[in-house]
Amino acid sequence: MKRDKGDFRLRKEISQRRFILSAILTFIIIFAGWWALCASGNVRELFLPSPIKVIGDIAAGAKNGSLWVNMGYSIFRITMGFLLSVAIGVPLGILAGSFKPLEAIIAPICEFIRYMPVPAFVPLVMVWCGIGEAAKITIVFLGCFFQLVLMIADDARSVSDDLLSSSYTLGTTRWTTVTKVLIPAMAPKMMLTLRMMIGWGWTYLTVAELVASSSGLGYSILKAQRFLHTESIFSGILVIGILGLITDRLFAFAIKKMFPWAE
Repeated sequence: MKRDKGDFRLRKEISQRRFILSAILTFIIIFAGWWALCASGNVRELFLPSPIKVIGDIAAGAKNGSLWVNMGYSIFRITMGFLLSVAIGVPLGILAGSFKPLEAIIAPICEFIRYMPVPAFVPLVMVWCGIGEAAKITIVFLGCFFQLVLMIADDARSVSDDLLSSSYTLGTTRWTTVTKVLIPAMAPKMMLTLRMMIGWGWTYLTVAELVASSSGLGYSILKAQRFLHTESIFSGILVIGILGLITDRLFAFAIKKMFPWAE
């Protein structure tokens, strides 16, 4: 039987150095293409500002302090909304993935609500919570919570039945099996789930700040759109992307340090 050879063999590992260099080169090529397109004069600056102008806008915001203020508001909102969804959603997900009677109660309602578009809840959230910080945190919570419960339940179900049966054979009780066997076994996958959910959290935060806010990175994008400051729109999007990437890398680092055997 003929086997695949070369760099593009399925799931063939490459060195970390090569991975990092490839990632950096990709970003360089994208920004170079962006700059070349703007420099060619074929696209009006109103529609696509040059990367130099966008970076200059970010630098100006950092210098006058508006960037740090908006970043502070956004980071606070995403952190609180995400932590609230984790504090409630993770225990419910573990219960739903461990006990069928509880799954019958928890899973159907989460399956139903998760298909409802979160932006449609914004007017209701503004009525219930006003337009203060509670409204933005609630939007992030709603965006993450129902998906998180179902994904954590799947993580719990992925733990081998043989492992749980072995713990019962050794004399563990139901709750000891959950806390000492099930949760440690599912922990690496659970952290990967949280890593994915924080990305969704940034998306829903931006939605909340675009609709009902007077501060934050999403608001700065909306404000720039009103005055046709396209470079500020791009800079806001770029900053959100950078913050999201930093968050993702922090989760990846934590997973690597906490669960080295799961690599």
